[in-house]
Amino acid sequence: MEGMEAARSAEPLGADAFCGLVEEHSRMVFRLAYRMTGNEQDAEDVVQETFLKAHKSLKRFDSRASFSTWVYRIAVNCAIDLIRRRKGASSFARASEKDPPEADLLPSGAPLPDRVAFAGQIQRSVASAMSRLSYQERTAFVLRHLEGMPVEEIARVLRVRGNAVKQSVFRAVKKLRRELSPLVSQS
Repeated sequence: MEGMEAARSAEPLGADAFCGLVEEHSRMVFRLAYRMTGNEQDAEDVVQETFLKAHKSLKRFDSRASFSTWVYRIAVNCAIDLIRRRKGASSFARASEKDPPEADLLPSGAPLPDRVAFAGQIQRSVASAMSRLSYQERTAFVLRHLEGMPVEEIARVLRVRGNAVKQSVFRAVKKLRRELSPLVSQS
């Protein structure tokens, strides 16, 4: 938390202090970026862009907000910008389809081919369903259900009211359930 105090002081932040902030928050930013983009390389690009923008605009940081909320907001914007540059929501599914099925990454004995195929189908279906969510729904869902962030903090990150966050999460869950329900009957 030492880095956070340095960010809040009126003095300019030194290189060492900013490096401390990067170390403290980079894992969290990467996790968010990966879940937003569905691709490791894109997530790394988002992390780099996030901290570059944070460093450039550090003077405008409002110490009333927590540094992590401020960095989350920058990361969300960078991830959305990257997704838009990659021709919208379809890039999420394409990037995820390049990744090996999760079953291939598990340290198990040789899985049966039908299980590997089903795991790949699940991964593609989840990526496709996530790509159909609006940016706000996807962000709210990821922050709430995958990051475990409280609604109030998500509201600060998205700069909306708590009820808007709840509605976005509700709509995202409803859409994901509808899209993924055929897979439940197959398992």
